[in-house]
Amino acid sequence: MVDDDPALGEMCTELLKSKGYAADAVTNGVDAIERVSKDPEYAIVLTDFVMPEMDGIQLLSKIKQINSAIDVIVMTSYGTVSSAVEAMKHGASDYITKPFKRDELVLVIEKILQMQRLEGEVDRLRSELGEKYTFSNIIGESPKIKKIYDIISHVSGTEANILIQGETGTGKELVAKAIHYNSARNNHRFVKVDCSSLTETLLESELFGHEKGSFTGATKDRIGRFRKADHGTIFLDEIGNISLAVQAKLLRVLQDSEFEAVGSDESIKVDVRIIAATNADLEGYVGKGLFRSDLFYRLNVIRIFLPPLRERTEDIPLLAAHFLAIHNKKNRKNVEGFSRDTLNILTSYTWPGNIRELENVIERAVILCKKNRITPEDVPLYQEKMGMCPGLSGKPLQELLEQTERQIIINTLEANDADKEKTAKILKISRASLYNKLNKYKI
Repeated sequence: MVDDDPALGEMCTELLKSKGYAADAVTNGVDAIERVSKDPEYAIVLTDFVMPEMDGIQLLSKIKQINSAIDVIVMTSYGTVSSAVEAMKHGASDYITKPFKRDELVLVIEKILQMQRLEGEVDRLRSELGEKYTFSNIIGESPKIKKIYDIISHVSGTEANILIQGETGTGKELVAKAIHYNSARNNHRFVKVDCSSLTETLLESELFGHEKGSFTGATKDRIGRFRKADHGTIFLDEIGNISLAVQAKLLRVLQDSEFEAVGSDESIKVDVRIIAATNADLEGYVGKGLFRSDLFYRLNVIRIFLPPLRERTEDIPLLAAHFLAIHNKKNRKNVEGFSRDTLNILTSYTWPGNIRELENVIERAVILCKKNRITPEDVPLYQEKMGMCPGLSGKPLQELLEQTERQIIINTLEANDADKEKTAKILKISRASLYNKLNKYKI
């Protein structure tokens, strides 16, 4: 509390102390600067606007130089808009007009402190996100994964657009987040769009926004994902699924950093880094006329190929241990590890659903495990698929093949959250064929 009236300073500090706050009072700006310089615990400075030697604006500027995190509230006896505006322009967080009521002062203080707590929480969460998506969370020691680490470390600090290619479940989104949270854009949003789950009209609206009445169901204005990602990163997952019409609009964003919302002719400028991902052969799509070559070259400045899990089996024990720790904590279990036979099973399987499928298996095994280590009995379905289950011996070949096929379909569905279209693509069969098999095997 900084005011040349000692009685007011004493009254205010006693009031704040009665509300549980630590508070001090001084009668001039010089003493205030000395206090703030010596004690980093001060959260708020409440200062008079007009004081001898150093006025409130001068004190405000010096305090911000010492510690920009301190919020300054300016008191004015005049109640003029101009003095309040001047204080706010110089970085004051709020102002209060003398004479003020006690409750009014407490409300202003509490509002500022609440904002500080929220900002602290945001900083904490941002720090946790940064830790969650560091390179070390892309698990593996294989040569192929070490190459991925090297590429990410080089491209994170740039503004280059990036294309991530790999099968479903290989960790494309994790890599995209690692790039974002290790870039200069990490204080802004990472916005994901799943391009495979929306129709052309809905995807265009999702990306660029729309105006009320621009199409059936557009009952109000909508801000698109590109505006939400301004100064941050937008992650376009499964970009191979977007139509040629949406591709043309996306190309304009890449070229000119601007677009129009659906139903609007007003251009909107954005500053967004684009990271795209696909499990499709985009170059093949270009050759077939399904994907614009100019858009492909704009996206393909840096290309990252994520290997399937079957090509990096030496990483499976590390990944399994990582997921074991996660799901021990999540399910309040204390499973210590894996038996040798279990690790042999895990490293022998081809993992059509890749890392996502492996995590599902480990989570289920942790839940079912009755001992201190995960044994083959905790992953019986995977023994069956690899012909390692004694219960299969003696069965006719056709029955064994059908049983194996049924289980592969079930696990691929589980790994892809029951998305039949993705499951059919991974299994390289038509959707009609998949539906026939679902009926045949009563899945």
